[in-house]
Amino acid sequence: MAREQVAPDKIAAVEEITNKFRDSSAAVVTAYTGLSVAQLKELRRALGDNAQYRVVKNTLTKIAAKEAGITELDEFLSGSSAVAFVTGDPVEAAKGLRDFAKENPALVIKGGIVDGALYAADDLNKLADLESREVLLAKLAGGMKASMAKAAATFQAPLSKFVRTADALRSKVEEQGGADTTAPAEAEAE
Repeated sequence: MAREQVAPDKIAAVEEITNKFRDSSAAVVTAYTGLSVAQLKELRRALGDNAQYRVVKNTLTKIAAKEAGITELDEFLSGSSAVAFVTGDPVEAAKGLRDFAKENPALVIKGGIVDGALYAADDLNKLADLESREVLLAKLAGGMKASMAKAAATFQAPLSKFVRTADALRSKVEEQGGADTTAPAEAEAE
């Protein structure tokens, strides 16, 4: 069907969803049948500023995803669908969705896209088990700092050993009364 034959409100909806896909680091597709309006509000609050949860029409969402360069979501877009467009940390959004789904079994996580990679529902649950991005970065920085300190100590060890050896040799020479250590070798050569 040509785009000119489509109603203007549907064109606007597709453009809006396309922009959401482009601006998001992740998009998680869920089924929401059986959730009340109050529960949907609670879910949106649980996701916070990190994600926007939107009930979508499958056909328009498929078109928008294709326009955004995402073709893998088609398998998840059947039945009642809503998408959590994640603009922040995908781990936090996955945790929010998983925790809400535990308390409200009517919410079913179908799958999604995270940083361009396709994730099934099980993969998203594994993602939710990860620590937050900030914690992982702090652990990485701590590990790198420890590795750098270890490397500095390793590089410094030969130098300090040399200094200790040179100091011991100097002390020995001073104990011998400052005698020239090259003289006996010259005397033996004659």
